[in-house]
Amino acid sequence: MCLILFAWQAHPDYPLVVAANRDEWRERPAASAAWWDDAPDILAGRDLEAGGTWLGVTRSGRFAAITNFRDPSDRKSTAPSRGQLVADYLRGNASPRDYLVALAKHAARYNGFNLLLADDTSMCYFGSREGEIIDVAPGIHGLSNHLLDEPWPKVKKGKSALGAAFEAKMAETPLLERSFEILSDVEAADDKGLPNTGVGLEWERLLSPSLIVTEKYGTRCSTLLLRGERDITFEERTRGVAGEVTARSAYHFNVQRSSR
Repeated sequence: MCLILFAWQAHPDYPLVVAANRDEWRERPAASAAWWDDAPDILAGRDLEAGGTWLGVTRSGRFAAITNFRDPSDRKSTAPSRGQLVADYLRGNASPRDYLVALAKHAARYNGFNLLLADDTSMCYFGSREGEIIDVAPGIHGLSNHLLDEPWPKVKKGKSALGAAFEAKMAETPLLERSFEILSDVEAADDKGLPNTGVGLEWERLLSPSLIVTEKYGTRCSTLLLRGERDITFEERTRGVAGEVTARSAYHFNVQRSSR
């Protein structure tokens, strides 16, 4: 993932709202969101190169998502896939904090990452650069390829837009559609607001919108999640090279409470 906008315990009907874009090299193979054959409780897309995923949810309401920490100068060519961290959490029953406590001991094996984990009672964030487990406070948050709520232009803009969507009347446009519109913003940030992550000014410009559209790299899919007290709405929209929606995977299911 490269942009995750989310609200934790900030909406009257949905304890968790997520609107996320996955940005990736277009040549990297991936499967659209579906219930996994080898783990039937997991609903997620799948990286067909390494077997993990970038974002997923379970029938019991466990949620996980990951973004890379952008720093091309600090890349390990033999590091394990970060997508396995999402899959491992979703397969298990550890609380977000317990999972991250165990992960922190060997996080340095991986290339830089930011990991969000939630269950029905808690949500935690762990950034491998900081090495600190943070309990996510109620409110609207944003995560891109830096630290949680780092004020990159698309993070600030997306958080503000999601907050405005909460205040709009539901009868006008459903929250799912308003969230998707936020993820579809292709306006590049002004140069003065761009971060310097070591990829050069041209790439900083290309990577600055919520929706990234380039021939070889870009937004591959948008994911929308509304977790209510008893049910979950999950929709993934696959994107083409020009940012257009080429396929949809939509699911709605009741939450099966975990026995943990």
